[in-house]
Amino acid sequence: MTDIQIDAADGGTFNAYFARPASGTGPGIVVIQEIFGVNDVMRKTCDDLAKDGYFALCPDLFWRQTPGVQLTDKTEEEWAKAFELMKGFSATRGIEDLIASLDHLRGFEGCTGKVGTIGYCLGGKLAFLMATRSDADCNVSYYGVGIENSLDEANAITKPLLMHVAKKDKFSSPEAQAQIRDVLGKNICVTIHTYPGCDHAFARVGGEHYDREAAELANRRSAAFLAENLRE
Repeated sequence: MTDIQIDAADGGTFNAYFARPASGTGPGIVVIQEIFGVNDVMRKTCDDLAKDGYFALCPDLFWRQTPGVQLTDKTEEEWAKAFELMKGFSATRGIEDLIASLDHLRGFEGCTGKVGTIGYCLGGKLAFLMATRSDADCNVSYYGVGIENSLDEANAITKPLLMHVAKKDKFSSPEAQAQIRDVLGKNICVTIHTYPGCDHAFARVGGEHYDREAAELANRRSAAFLAENLRE
């Protein structure tokens, strides 16, 4: 488990946390950060995926603003910093960095070449955009925020996309969720699971809205989805 550097499409380099499976072979997964950067939660996610036999890579998407951000959700100051970074973030540049990360991961010795993505919060929206703008083999989105604003891209989805939606998500209104279900429900590549009573970030261990039962269910569904689409 280590940090590596990746070349950006528009020049410069950015860091990414990298975890490899003990076997030295397997498919890959790009882990897409929340608004808190490549923190301990994202690093543990990579480590857990490596234990399951995947090459896992989590790129620093805030590097153009403040490289090396590692915030938590425990203080008001950190929340304020996270929202400040989010306001200055370019989704277009972020997707370019994720595509560069995808290509980099595919090139690792031992990687089978099959690579998917999994993203949370901000990363949940970006996982959706990777489904519309990249050649990732599959994508998993946890409680993505703002997806309803990019539904005009839905027809570009040709690879499997799994979405976990928190029914009581304070950052995604019932109207927005209805739009998402109405549009994406027509695409046979998209599977949407809704979690009643759950708020945003219900799968973040230790978070304010962590729901163990819902998180474990979502994670089991994700594990089966990734295995089906990356291992076969």
